[in-house]
Amino acid sequence: MSERSAILLFDGTCGFCAKSVQFVLTRERRRHSLRFAALQSALGQDVQRRHPELANVDSMIWLEPATDGQPESVYVRSDAALRTLRYLGGVWSALGVAGRVVPAFVRDRVYDVIARHRHRLVRADASCLLPTPEQRARFIDGLFGTHG
Repeated sequence: MSERSAILLFDGTCGFCAKSVQFVLTRERRRHSLRFAALQSALGQDVQRRHPELANVDSMIWLEPATDGQPESVYVRSDAALRTLRYLGGVWSALGVAGRVVPAFVRDRVYDVIARHRHRLVRADASCLLPTPEQRARFIDGLFGTHG
């Protein structure tokens, strides 16, 4: 894992979003390079400041840091979800690639419906993530201790 690894920003107050992070952690195959940060974290706030187009975005954000003279890239809504699936590898990656066939406005409409109801999709007594020390090191800005 490096400072150039992609970062998945998510709503740190949302049980459904936490479950989505757990989904990634339990299904990632070879790579264990994706890092995580809450939208409410210092990093999340900084990314939103650097990208004014994210000002009113209430979405998962996939951030690819700048590399080799290329600026950092941000992907939101269904594009972020599809990138996450591709990261997972295997059948999930195939679903992520296949999902690109669906027009973005259709994918984003479905994403928005789920996002609008996300706080009701996971029970309040749902289990919490107890990350391994290796996983904990991939969380940025104090979700499970301070890092990065």
